[in-house]
Amino acid sequence: IRNKMREGAVPPSLDFIPSTAAEAAKKDDGHWAGDYGGPHFLMPGIIIAWYVMGKPDELLDAHQRQMMLHYLSVHQQSDGGWGTHIESPSTMFGTVMCYVSMRLLGAPKDSEACTKAQTFILNEGGAVYTSSWSKFWLCLLGCMEWEGHNSVPPEMWLLPNWSISSWTSLVPLRMVYLPMGYLYGSRVVYSDAETDPLIASLRKELYNEPYDTIQWSSTRNHVAPMDNYSPIPLFMKVAQDALAVYETLWIIQPVKRLVRKFGLDFCVDYMAAEDQQTNFIDIGPVNKALNMLSAFHAAGNDVKCATVQKHIMRVPDYLWVAEDGMKMQGYNGSQCWDTSFAIQAMSECRLLDTFSETSANVWTFLERTQILSTEVSTSSPAYDYESAYNREKYYRHVSKGGWPFSTSAHGWPISDCTGEGLKGVLCLRKNSETIQEGVKNGSLNAISDERGGGWATYENNRGFGWYEQLNPSEVFGDIMIDYSYVECSMATLTGLAEFHHEFPYHRTKEIKHALDRGKEFMKSIQREDGSWYGSWACCFCYGCWFGIEGLVTAGEPTSSPVIKRCCEFLLSHQRPNGGWGEDFTSCYDKDYAENGMYSYGDDGSGVVNTGWALLALAAAKCDDIIAIRRGVKYLMQRQLPSGDWPQEGIAGVFNRACGITYTAYRNVFPLWALGRCTEVYGRLLNDEISDADAVKRIQRYRQLEESGLLTRTE
Repeated sequence: IRNKMREGAVPPSLDFIPSTAAEAAKKDDGHWAGDYGGPHFLMPGIIIAWYVMGKPDELLDAHQRQMMLHYLSVHQQSDGGWGTHIESPSTMFGTVMCYVSMRLLGAPKDSEACTKAQTFILNEGGAVYTSSWSKFWLCLLGCMEWEGHNSVPPEMWLLPNWSISSWTSLVPLRMVYLPMGYLYGSRVVYSDAETDPLIASLRKELYNEPYDTIQWSSTRNHVAPMDNYSPIPLFMKVAQDALAVYETLWIIQPVKRLVRKFGLDFCVDYMAAEDQQTNFIDIGPVNKALNMLSAFHAAGNDVKCATVQKHIMRVPDYLWVAEDGMKMQGYNGSQCWDTSFAIQAMSECRLLDTFSETSANVWTFLERTQILSTEVSTSSPAYDYESAYNREKYYRHVSKGGWPFSTSAHGWPISDCTGEGLKGVLCLRKNSETIQEGVKNGSLNAISDERGGGWATYENNRGFGWYEQLNPSEVFGDIMIDYSYVECSMATLTGLAEFHHEFPYHRTKEIKHALDRGKEFMKSIQREDGSWYGSWACCFCYGCWFGIEGLVTAGEPTSSPVIKRCCEFLLSHQRPNGGWGEDFTSCYDKDYAENGMYSYGDDGSGVVNTGWALLALAAAKCDDIIAIRRGVKYLMQRQLPSGDWPQEGIAGVFNRACGITYTAYRNVFPLWALGRCTEVYGRLLNDEISDADAVKRIQRYRQLEESGLLTRTE
């Protein structure tokens, strides 16, 4: 809109409703963009980094800071606090981070918002009771002494690979604690902390006692109950106490200084590799801010250093403007993930050639997004790290040929993103005449058949379950190693199954063996009630869709007891209005949140949860046609006149305890579910057929199908 106004053109109307399919589908580069915000601890990191680096306008300009302040203001809760994410009850983690950010952005301490937030913090014991990640940022800012934070020794990276070393941990955790180790080991503090009046004021505002009188070492393990989702295990507490002695015992300091120097050098080299491999985007927003701050410190606090400038140029990749202001997303977007789902939904709705321009654009987008698969990417510095030597040195799995969550420049392939990206390509190749003709005549490029990823997320599991006894974070659960998830397993299974169907002679034995192993794993993690726990969205409806879809696509018969039990679970949770609904508390509590969508949905139901449930039931060819009809009618009734579906509650989750937004889901999954139900149940969904007649007909269909007289398509 700003660009159009600069050019003197009339900006597009916000009330625009497309009148033709072509108007609705026209896209510039073939991806769908969506809001991937929600967590409240992400944006404060970049704000604190901006402040510590001298408040450079090229990092955050005045307009961006104003929109960020607006975002923080509108998400403050009635008790004065902020949650860990936008639907969370207030926590010290969210409140301390957001309060400090508001003050750094210029909010006066005596404003109503700041007064309420300060009261909340002090009533909970002061900032010494916030979580460890929040304490880390306070130490960098100069609002807490480093003695108040548990040791993050960079020399841990020097431990041999066969030991309990950092390389065995989950990738996002590993890449966060890498710069943390550097910054802690260097004892980095804002250079003007002792003379900055705002820092002096914050030292008073955040604590119940005078700053200079606090015995910081005794507060290392303080944490408010509201932040303590994953209490620090006893083993880790003992280890942290031992490290505290290691940090201060005078007799070992000469050895520590020598070893620490090698550890810091390793961190600098490893962070440089991460920056190059990801084109300075880095794996996520937390390590993005920390890596940038580390580069700033390593450059002698020179913000004009080329490396620091490359970091600054990539910060906008993470920023998103919406109705609630400017936020920092949980990644540099969810472009590839959302687009892969959207094109599969269009395929099952038989819309690929109706929207031929969109299909061609998506094909080109997926071609460009496959990691290290284009001429440009293979000539970039990132490609040098694909060698066996560098992959071993920097603990990287194979990247080339995989698909990312966001963009090719991000550089990290993920197993489920690769599976869904591959399926997006295959459905276009198989079901779109536009794509078939384009590949044939050369107007579209053929896409490589290479695949990356695995059964877990970023890489194969390198550790053991007991490593969770070393979890240093109170606010997140199950973060120490990379687990095998129902979502990643389904995406990999279905990607391999559909690839095998198209190319039956390519690595046949390996693929069949993988499918068999994957099916058995999927069955082994089904819960006693028939459900699957979804780790990356809310939650059991999502997990059930992935569970059924993966097994059925990999050859499990729909008559299997495993499939039947899951259908019974879903049917038992259908609500009176025909929909399904749960929120992030399902993930948090690991129990179905029966009334989770009362605050954000429609009488306890939500369009996204309903879409997932119907996709699962239709994939299983569920015979309860009345339940299917009710679910379909619910989705149709909830569609808005523009064709959109309403934005309801948060749909995504990560690390068990934090919700995150996927605004594209509200349209993709209802559309997909309606298309699939139409394909599976056909005229049985029509109003002119009574419920009783529909039940009789589907029973007859199943009899004919079982006798071999009628195929599913017929």
